[in-house]
Amino acid sequence: MSAEDSRRLVVLRHAKSAWPDGVADHERPLAPRGRRDAPAAGRRLRETDCLPDLVVCSTARRTRGTWDLVSEELGTAAQVVHDERLYGASAAELLGVVRETPAHVRTLLLIGHNPGVQDLVLTLAGRAEGHALERTRTKFPTCAIAVLRVPGPWSGLEPGAARLTEMVVPRGTKP
Repeated sequence: MSAEDSRRLVVLRHAKSAWPDGVADHERPLAPRGRRDAPAAGRRLRETDCLPDLVVCSTARRTRGTWDLVSEELGTAAQVVHDERLYGASAAELLGVVRETPAHVRTLLLIGHNPGVQDLVLTLAGRAEGHALERTRTKFPTCAIAVLRVPGPWSGLEPGAARLTEMVVPRGTKP
């Protein structure tokens, strides 16, 4: 796979959310820990030069809040699409969304929810072994970031075709 043909899919689970009484799941805000961790995720993406060309984010309040805090740390602007299909999506549904990514996009950041995002990473990474894959199989906590190398066009992405290169869980520090 040449560098020209390679794309990068960055999968981010939203930061820790709160559970206020009487608030619908879609409208749950970030918890204090989530407001600390999301900027740490943004710094991690910036420090590893994992800057997205396009962001596809669930419409849920906690995912939008995660993106707002991540984006403040990036130092660059990206096109953002809030897509209601990501809320409660399965791995297959998320893969369908990823396949719609325009060909010119080299790095796609997908911000969504478990279990769909974890299942997507495991589906795309296939049976490959390694520390990152084992960590992903074990748990994909809030604010987890998985980076996958994608060969060829987005439209042709198939299960097992990507290579998981990193899985990290950035955490912010308490004031």
